[in-house]
Amino acid sequence: MRKFLLLLLACAVGASTAQAPKPIPPVQFTDTRLDNGLRVILSEDHHAPVYAIFVAYGVGSKDERPGRTGFAHLFEHMMFKGSANVGPGEHFYLVFTNGGTMNGATSPDTTVYFEVLPKNQLDLGLFLESDRMRSLAVTQENLDNQRDTVKEERRQSVDNQAYGPSSERLTELAYDTFAYKHSVIGSMEDLNAATLEDVKEFFRTYYAPNNAVLALVGDFDSAEAMAKIKKYFGDIPRQPPPKPVDFREPPQTAERRDRLEDKLARLARVSVAYKIPPGTHPDIEALNVLHVALASGESSRLYQRLVRESQVAVSVGGGVSERIGPGLYLLTVMVQGGRTPEEAERLMYEEIARLQQEGITPKELLRARTAARRSAVSVRSSVLSRASSLAGDAVRFNDPGRLNTIEQRRAAVTAEQVREAARKYLRPENRTVVVTVPAASPPVAPKPAAAKKD
Repeated sequence: MRKFLLLLLACAVGASTAQAPKPIPPVQFTDTRLDNGLRVILSEDHHAPVYAIFVAYGVGSKDERPGRTGFAHLFEHMMFKGSANVGPGEHFYLVFTNGGTMNGATSPDTTVYFEVLPKNQLDLGLFLESDRMRSLAVTQENLDNQRDTVKEERRQSVDNQAYGPSSERLTELAYDTFAYKHSVIGSMEDLNAATLEDVKEFFRTYYAPNNAVLALVGDFDSAEAMAKIKKYFGDIPRQPPPKPVDFREPPQTAERRDRLEDKLARLARVSVAYKIPPGTHPDIEALNVLHVALASGESSRLYQRLVRESQVAVSVGGGVSERIGPGLYLLTVMVQGGRTPEEAERLMYEEIARLQQEGITPKELLRARTAARRSAVSVRSSVLSRASSLAGDAVRFNDPGRLNTIEQRRAAVTAEQVREAARKYLRPENRTVVVTVPAASPPVAPKPAAAKKD
């Protein structure tokens, strides 16, 4: 009996522990601004002898103007073509030969660059990032070279990629305001029209210290690191602040829809976008919980209904696009061969209506909270992921500590808030739909009959 009671006690303790997991230790960091406006975030971590430097600029495709799209993405490439003290290709060479990795990326809201290097190469990372912020080589030769590179990238990732044009069309159709209406990669016409003076002015305006955040995470001494940052970045002159972006979106009053034929697609695809508020809005966390229940993973409602039960689709996906301005909640369904997009849409909207009527279950709510905890742990898994989160959230939302609050924010969401968010945003008149179907193969001309021999 005593052993049995001890076993019950152990099970009770285990259940209690499962219901109330230990809080995840917060990522400690400091947040400072230099005199020239550069925001510096430092987070020491001595578990491994490496560090990550992550520079996020407050510039993305949202900052471009009609007729001059693709500039932010063009600069993602231009920034590796050399500066006053670094020759073309030397940035890559110095990082790789010193045991590091590096890259850059462009989004609608930001452009980012990063290096991960051994701790004894702190000066190298700081020097490379500061030299191109201070004195990028903006020349006609570099412009022409990288313009051709970006145009080729567009051909490969959009123009000659299955569903590439459809993805562009969805964004173009969903938004009214220019900031988010056009694609990050830009158009061929605008890339061809870019002049050297256009590019120089774009660099002066947006790649300035007062429009950037530098996050440094890893094995260093904070006081020493700050002294070095001031040495390398402190005298880079600030520039006038960029013009504020117009994010205003009029309320959408009717469904928007298009249908495209794609010669590279082998299956039909349904893409749906619902307008949602900016990433700082209180409803965003309810939408994240909604997505876990509706379309995240094989246990989600759409996967179970469309893929497993009805076999109308081969996959479902999507996510909440959190932006500085209005975002989108995206759903994508790849239709099974022999089934129709109309079938997939009907089942999708039935599941959304059921969620709006009944709400989500306690099990789904728990799964969303577990996913948030997993995300909180995942972002702590490397110095680079922490640096990316700290810098990116500082630029987009003025809140570098968001990585420390994701679990609490998600845990505070109630089932009723999720149902209200579904009713508020997942309305037919608030959605944009792009259906992609494989283009019909051209008819094969019959072979001419062989001439009869006498």
